[in-house]
Amino acid sequence: MEFYSYHGYYPEERKMGNSFLLDVHLNIKSFDEADDTISDTINYEDVYQICAREMANTQKLLETVVFHMIESFKSSFSNLESGEVTIQKIQPQLGGKLHSSQIKMSF
Repeated sequence: MEFYSYHGYYPEERKMGNSFLLDVHLNIKSFDEADDTISDTINYEDVYQICAREMANTQKLLETVVFHMIESFKSSFSNLESGEVTIQKIQPQLGGKLHSSQIKMSF
């Protein structure tokens, strides 16, 4: 997923904003293919909405953003077993040429 958001430790980052890439991998406990219903899995539209909501909630640390996403996933999806969320800040302003900075959290 790609978002333009206003996360950053420094006030200038929170004012100017930046592009972010988000990878979410969620593992489900079980799946009954005979039913072929979305209630047996995790609806990726719901995953996107959670991510969009958290990306719109400005934070100083990317770790805080991801932590809130993970907590929302845990409380929203009863079939969730584990997962991993990676967030990349594209070309952060660090005084030199840098493609991205990123953090990854597993649960």
